[in-house]
Amino acid sequence: MVLHPIPAFSDNYIWVLHNGQGALVVDPGESAGVLAFLADNGLVLEGILVTHHHADHVGGVSTLKAQTGARVLAPATEWLEDKGCERVQGGSHVKLLGLYWQVMDVPGHTAGHVAYVCSVVPVTGADPAPLLFCGDTLFSAGCGRLFEGTPAQMLASLDELSALPDDTRVCCTHEYTLANLRFARAVEPDNQALQRWQIHCQALRSANQPTLPCELANERKINPFLRVREPAVRLAVLPQFPHAHDDVAVFAALREWKNKFQ
Repeated sequence: MVLHPIPAFSDNYIWVLHNGQGALVVDPGESAGVLAFLADNGLVLEGILVTHHHADHVGGVSTLKAQTGARVLAPATEWLEDKGCERVQGGSHVKLLGLYWQVMDVPGHTAGHVAYVCSVVPVTGADPAPLLFCGDTLFSAGCGRLFEGTPAQMLASLDELSALPDDTRVCCTHEYTLANLRFARAVEPDNQALQRWQIHCQALRSANQPTLPCELANERKINPFLRVREPAVRLAVLPQFPHAHDDVAVFAALREWKNKFQ
């Protein structure tokens, strides 16, 4: 398998997974870049995975389906204009590209957001490992804004994703890593793993390379939204949010802090 991010808009990635013949794409906010990639590589689009309904994730779905006939899998509880979607929800299992994908409900960013995970995927240039397409729920060193869900929902969703195996490759859909790392350093300035990851990611972006996918084990070390139970994170929150004592309150405080962070 080959895993490839197609840049879109200012900071989106449309993920493509292919075996040299068939392909699937994730959250195609536009179609032109996908169609060009398919043509350049002689690929047949077999499936489209949609994590949530925002326009920058679904804008190219109708055109791609019309031109390729690909299956479209989309969240069961979120409205999409294309009525030909196959609706999936947490606990659903689908087969695409000869791989079995489990669907996870991960509400928070939107009310019906889902993620797709495959237990072991052999990707060219990497050891076989689980592959996670998580949309805008989990980012490297960050998480999505809460547009429709609650802090409790988002924390529960992140806890579920964090429970996946250490070597899971996290394929989120925005290149937000450097901005997220600046915030994470404000929360945990003495976190050495975080300092190393920031240097690594700055070098990647300087070379015009993506910082993704990232490994889940590393995210547990550097992502403040996966570390709300760590004493250092709780202590960082308390001066601004003195009533943030339980896990959900700490998470909500972190998210509010990040929303205003410059």
